[in-house]
Amino acid sequence: VQLVESGGGLVQAGGSLRLSCAASGDTICISTMGWYRQAPGKERELVAYMHSVSSISYADSVKGRFTISRDNAKNTLYLQLNSLKPEDTAVYYCNAITEQVGLCSTDDYWGQGTQVTVSS
Repeated sequence: VQLVESGGGLVQAGGSLRLSCAASGDTICISTMGWYRQAPGKERELVAYMHSVSSISYADSVKGRFTISRDNAKNTLYLQLNSLKPEDTAVYYCNAITEQVGLCSTDDYWGQGTQVTVSS
């Protein structure tokens, strides 16, 4: 599985961005996809993940502001970021987990990351 993120950039506080993560390869093996972020000098943290439409979870710090969604036909994961704050500044990474089902194996994949910078 290969993951390519896009959509990051520089935005003022209160603004919005939409991140995309295009998946390719053995996408049929993907069970869960999510977004993580890592700010300078901090550990990588979970932002949101999606196992199915009915199984979505958000970090407390982004609840009500960020929305994760997935277009299975396009094999693309999205993260809508609204009401952005300077503390949201980080590199955002897409993650995909595959499960051992049929010819699929259990594995963990990461994109290269996309920078989000929020100015005050």
